[in-house]
Amino acid sequence: MKDLKSKFIGSLIGTVIGDSLGACIEGFPGHREVREISPRYTDDTAMMIGVAESLIENKGFDGEYMAKKFVENYYTEPWRGYGFGPPRIFDLIRSGVSWEEAAKEIYPGGSFGNGSAMRIAPVGIFCYDDPVQLKEMAYGSSRITHCHRLGMEGAALQARAVALAVREDPLFLEKLIDFTEVGLYKRKLKSVKRLWSRKEEREEIVRELGNGIEGFNSVPAAIFSFSANKSFEEALVYAVSLGGDTDTIGAMTGAIAGAYWGMEGIPGGWKNKLENKKYIEELAGKLWQIKTEGGRED
Repeated sequence: MKDLKSKFIGSLIGTVIGDSLGACIEGFPGHREVREISPRYTDDTAMMIGVAESLIENKGFDGEYMAKKFVENYYTEPWRGYGFGPPRIFDLIRSGVSWEEAAKEIYPGGSFGNGSAMRIAPVGIFCYDDPVQLKEMAYGSSRITHCHRLGMEGAALQARAVALAVREDPLFLEKLIDFTEVGLYKRKLKSVKRLWSRKEEREEIVRELGNGIEGFNSVPAAIFSFSANKSFEEALVYAVSLGGDTDTIGAMTGAIAGAYWGMEGIPGGWKNKLENKKYIEELAGKLWQIKTEGGRED
């Protein structure tokens, strides 16, 4: 296995690159291949930073504290491109509503969007060796804003993909299929390997796997984009070319690809242009340090 610290950093930096790459063309029609990243990341990265900061401060998951970090980070930089729902949830939490109840007031029955999956990379690397803890943390993190089963499962599945990429697990797809208990995700994942040979037929890929804002219409697309390509750069360019929610599909693909190929596999031209790169690398390094303190790195 490649250097573990490099993989931790690669996953968080990969998230930022995918987010910044996809942000350049979100909302444009058609399937476009882009290689220039935006100078600014979006809420995808801003919330990922909040997850990492919370895990570091508590050396694990604390829902109340993570919600507090989301609120603090939002009010510090409200211009990051947040969607309709999270700011309203943050307003409620700020006014005293419990972090476990605020999302239910905005979305009766819960949101099944991909907003909790886009930010989940820190949980994936932190729990890379413990799928039970990973699922508990992913569900807990998701519940702050996305408490529908499909939203929480999307976050857990994305985190598990990151974890398996860290481990370079040769049974990547098989273990993801076994991991999810939700039929909709299981069916889409079973299509991934069959679609590898159809990679260039983007309309067919989107029709079967999706490219939208729902967890079930974007997490499978990110997993496909990683698994069907042979380098970090190819995976990211392909993910964004699927159209739709390009920044989030890019961010999720980058999280998985960065965890697999590590920092060494990420083009320098992208790494060197990232906003807030040093701080995000420091967050990943602290997660690695907490995880490996007093134990083995492999």
